[in-house]
Amino acid sequence: MISRLVWVLLVALAASPATAAELTLEFIAASTVALENPHDLKLSPDGRYLFVSDVGHNRVAILDPETLALVSAFGADHQSGTHDIDFDAGGRAYVADTHNNRVTIYAMDGLQATLVGQLADRVRGPEGVLAHPNGRVYVAGAWSGNVVAYEDGKIVAELAGLSSPHDLERAPDGTIWLADAGNDRMLLLSPDLAVLRELSGAPYHFNGVRYQDILPDGTLIVADKNNHQVKVIAPDGTLLLTLGTGRAGKGPGRFTTPEGIEVNGDTLWISDSGNDRVVMYRIKRN
Repeated sequence: MISRLVWVLLVALAASPATAAELTLEFIAASTVALENPHDLKLSPDGRYLFVSDVGHNRVAILDPETLALVSAFGADHQSGTHDIDFDAGGRAYVADTHNNRVTIYAMDGLQATLVGQLADRVRGPEGVLAHPNGRVYVAGAWSGNVVAYEDGKIVAELAGLSSPHDLERAPDGTIWLADAGNDRMLLLSPDLAVLRELSGAPYHFNGVRYQDILPDGTLIVADKNNHQVKVIAPDGTLLLTLGTGRAGKGPGRFTTPEGIEVNGDTLWISDSGNDRVVMYRIKRN
């Protein structure tokens, strides 16, 4: 059964009381399907399914995005440590097959996934993948400490010197936000992987920031894993809202090592990884 309890969370903190009053999150539901350490999330291009990187089961689990019931799964026969998934403009799925040191590529026919290729050059332990509309595929190597850009299967750019980099997400203007987890910071990158901006230190106090998503206006929603929190950051860098007490827990407004983030319209899905579940919230602007 999926809990349909609605709990309005007027949670903090923001740069000013006026800003805090503009944004709230409403708890809607939590999954009960058997997941083990779920990580990043991605809606299918048609919005019908929620794809979950189910790390402990070495697979991609496919859920109904409204009921959070399990619909299907793939990859358990050949993936190891599945961490992230993204889709390109043609509907192909790119999966961070972390422990196999590769990104696997699938042709999708509804819920059926056919393995058609992989990307593996110069990355170890990939935990983030982004299929950008510019035709490049960006991969974050958590173990190799780098981000590599592939075009037509060939490396065209690389950013090194990172520490356990994780998620990559495209901003509305085509730039790329990267969670540089081991350095407790968010980096804004150009498509050629030049560093344009950094979010670190106060007021964010990131501790192992992991996966993220971006609203159409450029607002960031990030999973701050080791703080057991989810943070909402305005395009100008203002910390708008922090969801979570800073201590591990379970229930509306509480998490244990959250990882995955996906947003569509006013719906927010979060992988509450340490509690082996996906939770759903409604974004409300007052």
